Order: sequence, then C-alpha cells, then structure tokens
Amino acid sequence: MAQKVQGMADRICDASENFIKLVGHIIMWGNGILILVIILQVVLRYGFGRGMVVLEELQWHLYGLGIMIGASYAMVTDSHIRVDIIQSGMSQKWKNRWEVFGILFLLLPFAIVIFHQSLDFVYESFRVNESSDAPLGLPFRWIIKGVIPISFALMILATISRLIRILNSMVKGRSNGNR
Repeated sequence: MAQKVQGMADRICDASENFIKLVGHIIMWGNGILILVIILQVVLRYGFGRGMVVLEELQWHLYGLGIMIGASYAMVTDSHIRVDIIQSGMSQKWKNRWEVFGILFLLLPFAIVIFHQSLDFVYESFRVNESSDAPLGLPFRWIIKGVIPISFALMILATISRLIRILNSMVKGRSNGNR
C-alpha cells in the first residue's frame, strides 16, 4: 500500500515539475527577446542619441519575468544557490531533515505570504488600470505585477513537490533498514 501511495506521489510530482519546466522553457525565450531589446536600446541611445522609454521598461519587465519564473524552475531542477557550509558535514539523513526544516519553516511560509499579499496588489493595479509613470512608458503595468502571484504559485507547487520527494526518500530509506 505504501509503495502505491509513493508511486502516485511520484507521478503527481513528475507532472507538476514537468509543468513548471515547460513554463520555464517558454519564459527562457524571453531572455533572447531581452537581449535583442537591450541591443536595440543601446544602438538607439549611443548610435543615434535617441533611447526609448518603452524599450527601457520592457527590459526590466522581461528581466523580472525571467527571475520570477526562473526561481521555481531552479527549485525543480535543483539548480538554485545553496549555502552548503551547514550541510557539508552532514549525512544524507540529516541533509534531508535540514531541507525539510527549511521548506516547512522558511521557504513555504514565505512563498505563501508573498502569494497571498500579492493578490490585492495585482487586483488594485488592474482595477485602476495602472500604467507607467513615464508619458511614453508601457501601459497595463498590472500584467507584469500579475507575474508575482503566478511565480509564487509555481514556487509553492515546486516546493511541495520537493518536500514530497524528500519525504518519500526518507520513508524509502527507513523501509530499506537505513536509519
């Protein structure tokens, strides 16, 4: 029975992680667009003496999009930055425990609070149809602000998936006699 539950949990984790990776791969194309926008802005500003506010703001929006969505992608692919000084001398059992502690008491509460608080933030921006303060800036600022709850929802999903995988590995370790 326990193996059946673990198998189902693995399939759910695989599906959620594959979804996050798909979103991450789509957003990665924004980095190519970002490079083109930067090059265009540099050429216009330094080559012709005419930079564009729209391109300047688009750079920040594309950069923000990559960072915000990239966080959950990094979590799923385990490519995020760690402070391994604490974990360097630990056994795998204690590394798992440390990771569970960090997820349950640091990352997950933080992500849930930011997600919850960002909903009103985005709603208010949408309600007033917020746009750039610059006269020639980008309209619809609520779109980029809408990335905040989306990215933290993906982060929560990635974090729960990671937690399930760690707990599964801890249970498997116990069932194999490794304590």
